[in-house]
Amino acid sequence: MYEFDYHTPQTIDDARALLSGRDDPKLLAGGQTLLPTMKQRLAAPSDLIDLRKVTGLDGITGAGDTLRIGAMVRHAAVAASDEVRQAIPALAALAGGIGDPLVRHRGTLGGSIANNDPSADYPAGCLALAATISTDRREIGADEFFLGMFETALEEDEIITGVAFPVPRKAGYAKFPNPASRYAMVGVFVAQTGNAVRVAVTGAGPGVFRVPAMETALASDFSAQAIADISVPSDGLLEDLHGSAEYRANLVTVMAKRAVQSAL
Repeated sequence: MYEFDYHTPQTIDDARALLSGRDDPKLLAGGQTLLPTMKQRLAAPSDLIDLRKVTGLDGITGAGDTLRIGAMVRHAAVAASDEVRQAIPALAALAGGIGDPLVRHRGTLGGSIANNDPSADYPAGCLALAATISTDRREIGADEFFLGMFETALEEDEIITGVAFPVPRKAGYAKFPNPASRYAMVGVFVAQTGNAVRVAVTGAGPGVFRVPAMETALASDFSAQAIADISVPSDGLLEDLHGSAEYRANLVTVMAKRAVQSAL
C-alpha cells in the first residue's frame, strides 16, 4: 500500500472541499473494494476521505409508498431492518446475501452502487425497483445511473447521499453465487408495481441490465411459467473459469423463475 492522507469530515460540505482540494482523492464508504486494491498497489489515491462520520448519510425511513436508505447504511443493517422487511422484504433478503458477515457489517449501499461492480447485488435491486439515487447536488433515476462496468453517471466529485426505493406490490431476488466470493454469477431481481413489471439482471453481463421480454410476459401473467421459455442471448455476456456465456444466459432464466417464485 502506498502512502496517503486520511480524512474524516463531519459534513458533506467538508467532504466536498476535500475532494476539490487534493491531487487524487477517493471517497471511503465501506472500503470492501477500494482497500483491497490499495493493498495490492493497484490503486494509489493521494487522500482517503472517510464518510462514516458525515451527518445525514445514515438512517432508514419510510414515507408513504417510498423507502429511503442512507448511503452509509451497512448491508447488515438493511438486512435486519424491520422497516425494510415490511416494505420490501426482497431488498432485505438481497442485503442479507451479500458476501459474508464481515463484508455485510462494513460494506454500504452507497459504496456498492458507486463502485457498480458488474456482479454486485444492489444495482439489480435499484434498477428493478426504479430507485432514485440522491447525491449532494441532484437526483438520478436508476435507468440513467448505471452506465457500464464500474461506470456510473456520477461526476468525480459527486457524493451519493441516499437511495429512494418505491415500494412494490411484489418483489423477489434470486442469485447463483460464486462459492468463494459470494458475488452473483447471475442475480435477478423482479418487481411488480401496479401493472408494470421490471426485471433486472446482475452478474451475467458487463453491467446490470433489464429483460424487456420477461417484463412484458410477467405484466400479463406474474408466474414463473410465463417466463420459462424466455431466454437472453449469450452474446456479450461475461465468460470466465466459473462459467461460459451460454451457462450464464441459461442461469438468467433459472434465476428469474426463482425470483418470481420468491415474490409470490
